[in-house]
Amino acid sequence: MRTRAGHPDIGCARLDPGAGMLEQARRRPELDIQWILGDLESVSWEREFDFVVMTGHAFQVLLGDDELRAALAAVRAALTDGGQFGFETRDPLARTWESWTTETPVEVAAGAAASMRMTRQVRSVDGEIVVFTSTFDIPGKSAPRHSDSTLRFRGADRPDVFLAGAGPAADERYGDRAGGPPGEGSPEIITVARRTPA
Repeated sequence: MRTRAGHPDIGCARLDPGAGMLEQARRRPELDIQWILGDLESVSWEREFDFVVMTGHAFQVLLGDDELRAALAAVRAALTDGGQFGFETRDPLARTWESWTTETPVEVAAGAAASMRMTRQVRSVDGEIVVFTSTFDIPGKSAPRHSDSTLRFRGADRPDVFLAGAGPAADERYGDRAGGPPGEGSPEIITVARRTPA
């Protein structure tokens, strides 16, 4: 969540279900952000934000249709009239998961700590659902850490279907983070939707 309307003392708010992520984020005290542990089901904002951003391809973690509809309804409720909602999802036509399985570890920066080594294995692809495991070898840890993930790769037209049902209307669309046009094989589907008055 960003740009909190009517709260000049709070420039932004960040809502995150990961306590570890917030712990890292709070190490940036110069940022004018209210840090909130939770998810869209744990808050009930009404017209408090001019702009809401769903980062890190989190849109793809919403696997079920009902779960996605509920999230979009909560986002719409949080937006002021004319407020915007930005989110990203990987374009399934690019089939990025086909390159995710790594035979050799890759170095991953870990902030001030030494780099860790990561391998990734795609476990299954079933229609729109991709299941994979990331394994991290962390300096100073006796055993690697594993993270299992499941993502849904919805087609380019699917976000609009859900947005139409929830209220915000797609306003802008991009195919990459440089603002390029969307299209077949573009890596991203980046959408900016706008809440219109009811």
